[in-house]
Amino acid sequence: MKHRILELYSGIGGMHCAWNESKLEGEIVAAVDINTVANQVYLYNFPKSNLMTRNIQALSLKEINDMNVNTILMSPPCQPFTRNGKYLDENDPRTNSFLYLISLLDKFDKLQYILMENVKGFECSTVRNLFIDKLNQCQFEYQEFLLCPSNVGVPNSRLRYYCIARKTTSTWAFKRKTEIMMSLPKAYGAPDSIESILEKDVSDKYLVKNNILKRGNVLDIIQKDSKRSCCFTKAYTHYAEGTGSIYTEASPETVDECFERANKFEVGTDNFIETLKELNLRFFTPKEVLLLMSFPSSYKFPETITIKQCYRLLGNSINVKVVSELLKLLFD
Repeated sequence: MKHRILELYSGIGGMHCAWNESKLEGEIVAAVDINTVANQVYLYNFPKSNLMTRNIQALSLKEINDMNVNTILMSPPCQPFTRNGKYLDENDPRTNSFLYLISLLDKFDKLQYILMENVKGFECSTVRNLFIDKLNQCQFEYQEFLLCPSNVGVPNSRLRYYCIARKTTSTWAFKRKTEIMMSLPKAYGAPDSIESILEKDVSDKYLVKNNILKRGNVLDIIQKDSKRSCCFTKAYTHYAEGTGSIYTEASPETVDECFERANKFEVGTDNFIETLKELNLRFFTPKEVLLLMSFPSSYKFPETITIKQCYRLLGNSINVKVVSELLKLLFD
């Protein structure tokens, strides 16, 4: 069956990449996002796409039905379900477009399949309950997951909520009914090492600056042999803690020895910073982060997009490999 897909909150096209990787039959008939910078990147990589710079609430039921889509892939705004977003849940205006879509689910003519991604925390929300209630009302079979890329052999932590749903008379063999699954039914190997995604001759502009080095003790530092990395957020390169891993060519033993010497000085002082500079700590490049998020090696950012914009867009994107594996389950 050749599927007709509507990609909502399309961002830089992670769902599009996942669909391509899945090798399933079908086409993205339309993509919708209100972010003009993300749309520039999307069109740069998928120039023939029917990409609409629209507020999703401006899409009428008739307009969607006229597309004859049977599949919706979407990653609604996550801020309403995070601590940084004050966890306002259904009271956050950024949920309005998703609530609008939920209200339409029983009115779509041909919709048979849904894949939805969001941040961990969504599973505890009122909006999630409204979504699941509507799926039940519309007689969708569904399964929820909390998954990390490390579950599918990718050396990165990015725990996210996923829901796959379809209208069917049969159930999945792996289904856990009311339970949220923490892994996929298929077994995957151990993650590759970070070395597999490293660029050569990385510019000095990616070296960690003094304003971050002064808080060096909170950095997550990894090497080429590491088989893990922390979640990269849109604040990467701007804050030291919890925004993503830092790379060094120095061995773990050298890193430990350097920090031991640095910590003989007061944290944040010039001597502390100068000692840590010996490690040549650097940020991962946007290309490297793309690869850690399983985007294809051919994917590129246009030169008009700044490095800051690249990281912000990546922080809001998805892991392509995880979604690709879920798509295979959805249509199994």
